[in-house]
Amino acid sequence: MNADGHADAVRRAVSAVVDPELRLPIGDIDMVRDIVVTGDLARVGIALTIVGCPAADRIEREVRAAAESVAGIERVEVEVGVMSPGERAALTERLRGGRRRMPFGADSLTRVIAVTSGKGGVGKSTVTANLAVALAQRGLAVGLIDADVHGFSIPALLGLVDADGLPPQPTRVDDLMLPPVAYGVKAISIGMFLPRDASGGGAVAWRGPMLHRTIQQFLTDVFFGDLDVLLIDMPPGTGDVAISVGQTLPHAEVVVVTTPQTAAADVAIRSGLVARQTGQRVVGVIENMAAMTLPDGTVFELFGAGGGGAVARALSTDEEVPLLGSIPLDTQVRIGGDAGTPIVVSAPEDPAARALLAVAERLMERPRGLAGRALPVTPR
Repeated sequence: MNADGHADAVRRAVSAVVDPELRLPIGDIDMVRDIVVTGDLARVGIALTIVGCPAADRIEREVRAAAESVAGIERVEVEVGVMSPGERAALTERLRGGRRRMPFGADSLTRVIAVTSGKGGVGKSTVTANLAVALAQRGLAVGLIDADVHGFSIPALLGLVDADGLPPQPTRVDDLMLPPVAYGVKAISIGMFLPRDASGGGAVAWRGPMLHRTIQQFLTDVFFGDLDVLLIDMPPGTGDVAISVGQTLPHAEVVVVTTPQTAAADVAIRSGLVARQTGQRVVGVIENMAAMTLPDGTVFELFGAGGGGAVARALSTDEEVPLLGSIPLDTQVRIGGDAGTPIVVSAPEDPAARALLAVAERLMERPRGLAGRALPVTPR
């Protein structure tokens, strides 16, 4: 093989390296520059999206390995540069598909599922995080928006925190944000944008307009790429965020989380009713913290029984709303959440994990109406 042939082979190998944040081959996003082969030496030029790109070392390492994998190449020199402002602007425009609009509108093929609850403390965020990971384990492209602005917990539940408990700050390519990835799930949360020092307090004291603007930005300016499913971890109750999401995503499906306790179930029904008022469809109920079986076979109902079924029956008016599953009380759920390792990963054979995996399966088995949605086909 001559030098030109070697250079072409190196370019093909290097171009296949995937940017870990954009999740796209670097050859497809114009990050590969000049490649010169002299004898057994390959000089490879790449351009990162931004100065200080957190994935720089990984990309350089994988580019070097890809070039070295080409037959006849023994030495590799990688020259790392940065895209010009014009190149970066062209890239963000390309990633947006040439449109500055929310990509999860009524014509999107991404399934949008808002997970809600009537009150706090029912384990909604834990259920949402585990469902997202369970769906990603099935090979689906999954995104997760932590819309619980005042009580955000998704970064910690997914292990997206450092030793000080701080989540990573998303990389920005101009005005486009790249969500961190954990267990195959692309996640974004307001916790990723708060002050990094203790004086910030990690608290959000915002009212309606700011909350609405934040949700809009998460939906518009975060590059999730092509998703099969977008889960939204909603705040408990029927406040500003619930109304904003309902107005912005009236086609979204809603899953209601409750505990078996009557008091929790009564309040959970309201969250489903409010979702319907904005045009959303309630597709199921999940009962969390249900009865657990003790080692001696005794069934322990700490929060009573029947709440999930009661919510499902109350919401089954125009169409049936099924009880998707009951997640038993389980210390492994709490341990996994504290450690940032969802139970569907840390203990998949555990009763709670099996129940969560079954709920994910049932959720994806449910048909989704495509009326009014533009399918990606061109008549010939």
